[in-house]
Amino acid sequence: MSRKHIHVTGRVQGVGFRYHAMNLALENHLTGWVRNLYSGAVEMEVQGDSDAVERFVQNLGAGTNWIRIENKSVSDQLEIEGETAFRIRS
Repeated sequence: MSRKHIHVTGRVQGVGFRYHAMNLALENHLTGWVRNLYSGAVEMEVQGDSDAVERFVQNLGAGTNWIRIENKSVSDQLEIEGETAFRIRS
């Protein structure tokens, strides 16, 4: 198990990025959350099988022409016990 905090900038708001991240998380059986920031960036945390988390991080910008990630930072986080879903935060 691993948990990552991910911060992305670029064309990531107003293009369905949060829903793309949620679908990708669900495909990989991950839990966590994603939200827009006032700065125009998006941040998220994902948790699950280490290989699935790595696949998620690698494929965040794939599969859509509208999303353009210019910068992505990824850091390790402590795992959260009992988390059961991935959700979009406001």
